[in-house]
Amino acid sequence: MHILLSNDDGVHAKGIAILYQALSQIANVTVVGPDRNCSGASSSLTLLNPLRATPLDNGFISVNGTPTDCVHLGVNQLLSEQPDLVVAGINNGANLGDDTLYSGTVAAAMEGRHLGLPAIAVSLCGKHETHYETAAAVAVNLIKQLQDHPLPRDQILNLNVPDIPLSELKGVKVTRLGARHKAETMTKQLDPWGRDVFWYGSLGSESDAGEGTDFHAVNHGYASITPLQIDMTAHSSIAAMKTWLQVD
Repeated sequence: MHILLSNDDGVHAKGIAILYQALSQIANVTVVGPDRNCSGASSSLTLLNPLRATPLDNGFISVNGTPTDCVHLGVNQLLSEQPDLVVAGINNGANLGDDTLYSGTVAAAMEGRHLGLPAIAVSLCGKHETHYETAAAVAVNLIKQLQDHPLPRDQILNLNVPDIPLSELKGVKVTRLGARHKAETMTKQLDPWGRDVFWYGSLGSESDAGEGTDFHAVNHGYASITPLQIDMTAHSSIAAMKTWLQVD
């Protein structure tokens, strides 16, 4: 098996190094990651500047682009043959509920799926992110099972693992996305020259975190696996819209 591994925290991040070590025990792994932290990049592409791929001493490839760029470039230019799987992570922090819309980690996996490949996003959920090995072990076990249970062509898996030792992990739950309240107000500060600068505030609190959600699983010591579909169409609304628009 050949795995293309990327992330959004940057090619030098601890999470991608640990996941590379774990995945290398079961597959041939090529790492193509952004040259800087691209958290929150979602599915953005670099369209107005050329992309450069720089080999590093550890064998990883650094790209001056987004996570989506890295996967696209890896599949279409840098790999001599198409990989069997795209894996993104381990993200430094959770990608739960609404966070998935902004996540560069999830976007990297989505790009793999857009290119016709099965894909998984892996995130470690905690305040200080210590136990990357736990997330890596769960990801490896999941990938082994996927060999006998292939993903549907329109889906990826979003894996979130609590930041606890593997021995304390209660198990794995298949979940749906939860939801947050709206994010806190942006904060305004002054730079050293007295000019206004703005920062995004903290994430909104959980508004839908009941049993069955990804929030609930992680909060109770379980790894959460949420199948995400690429088709964002609100199919249930199509018939009603046709009626009030009076169209076929």
